[in-house]
Amino acid sequence: MTNQLRPVRRALLSVSDKTRLPDFARALAARGVELISTGGTAKAIAEAGLKVKDVSDLTGFPEMMDGRVKTLHPKVHGGLLAIRDNDEHTEAMKTHNIAPIDLLVVNLYPFEATVERGASFNDCIENIDIGGPAMIRAASKNHEDVAVVVDVNDYDAVLEDLARHEGSTTLLLRRRLAAKAYARTAAYDAAISNWFAATIQNDSPDYRAFGGKLIQSLRYGENPHQNAAFYALPGRRPGVATARQLQGKELSYNNINDTDAAYECIAEFDPARTAACVIVKHANPCGVAEGPDLATAYQKALACDSTSAFGGIIAMNRKLDAATARAITGIFTEVIIAPDATEEAIAIIAGRKQLRLLLAGDLPDPREAGLTAKTVAGGLLVQSRDNAVVDDMTLKVVTRRAPTEAELRDLRFAFRVAKHVKSNTIVYAKDSATVGIGAGQMSRVDSARIAARKALDAAGELKLAEPLTKGSVVASDAFFPFADGMLACIEAGATAVIQPGGSMRDDEVIKAADEHGIAMVMSGVRHFKH
Repeated sequence: MTNQLRPVRRALLSVSDKTRLPDFARALAARGVELISTGGTAKAIAEAGLKVKDVSDLTGFPEMMDGRVKTLHPKVHGGLLAIRDNDEHTEAMKTHNIAPIDLLVVNLYPFEATVERGASFNDCIENIDIGGPAMIRAASKNHEDVAVVVDVNDYDAVLEDLARHEGSTTLLLRRRLAAKAYARTAAYDAAISNWFAATIQNDSPDYRAFGGKLIQSLRYGENPHQNAAFYALPGRRPGVATARQLQGKELSYNNINDTDAAYECIAEFDPARTAACVIVKHANPCGVAEGPDLATAYQKALACDSTSAFGGIIAMNRKLDAATARAITGIFTEVIIAPDATEEAIAIIAGRKQLRLLLAGDLPDPREAGLTAKTVAGGLLVQSRDNAVVDDMTLKVVTRRAPTEAELRDLRFAFRVAKHVKSNTIVYAKDSATVGIGAGQMSRVDSARIAARKALDAAGELKLAEPLTKGSVVASDAFFPFADGMLACIEAGATAVIQPGGSMRDDEVIKAADEHGIAMVMSGVRHFKH
């Protein structure tokens, strides 16, 4: 790649985000760059005491149609697209009195922010930028001659290049800026297309695109030999992508993935109803509990599997308080995420320099619609978020014995948790706390036995006479294909079961439940999580 220089003599600026605009324009003007601008941008530059030429004076046409038509003109696009070393292009410029534009500075109408604040359909449509993307794409295509800036954060890089090269930009910078510009218009169009698909209730549009803005480059991915980065998507669902990190090391790929799993799970527990704590390890909950306060909920969650909790991720559904902060710092923890924290709690956590503390400001809505996506070889799997909530389900009692009120409360609790555990899932719960979790097994029977074994190990650590699965309830994320998985749960001590139902052998499973005198309810909703 050569270091081909291109002088900047004329710049067109048209920005929605006017952060740092006067200073940037002033620095360009100080180098003798002619400034051309539009509407509000031209006004802001003029108010800074700088000479600026309105684009309507350049084109000979006024802005019209409520500003929809202002830069869509040959004198703009010719100035951006003309190849400076092409004789035919330069002759056309002379013939039609088109002056070259060497620098384009555009950031787009705030479509994503307009949608995010819940604006009307018409307001969203009016915030779809047309002239901006057209100019950006034109300048980017002709990056051999034109520099294009779509991000305020690149102002300094442009000014440094101009200072270093006596008013010229390098090809290296122009290519980097062009690549970023194309990515910006792609992300912009993706946000628009997904919004449009949602408004017309098209779940499977012929083309699907997702675009995001870089939050941070990561040290590596799941493993050290993998590259990774973290991007924010439109919509700003409260969570790890929106959280403010108060302290601790930079989050890793696995930290982010695990923290997201923890916060999505904790969102199932309404903070107005109860305090709750989720402890996650390798994207699976290893302890979840409710309590009258966060400290109690944490201790109950920790008791489920204190071994796995070492080096885990902790999520809270209420403001982190000092008592809970002290309890958490008793063992090694990677990340704490909560909606907020008291100053005293923050000070306590500050004593653990490596512990990351994230404050998300709010909880995500477990009922909120949205999309999730994952890649497969040569493709992209897209689906709506699992926003089914057990409180909204009609639970059908299918056994002779109905669950007691206490059992029903724990069944709902266990099913909330099962939604966030990798399939095949078995969750034992007692007194609004998990007492055994089996995750990600090829056989549901194995999940039931692993969860029971973990409960047995926990009983040993807690010096209990018997594991807490005795007298517990159990949740299965999907139906029992045979009675064996449920029988393993009964063997572990479960007295009531919640499952979706829907197996060809439901009758056999129900009969086995009746034979053992346990209660069973069916939700009619499956919660597979792969």
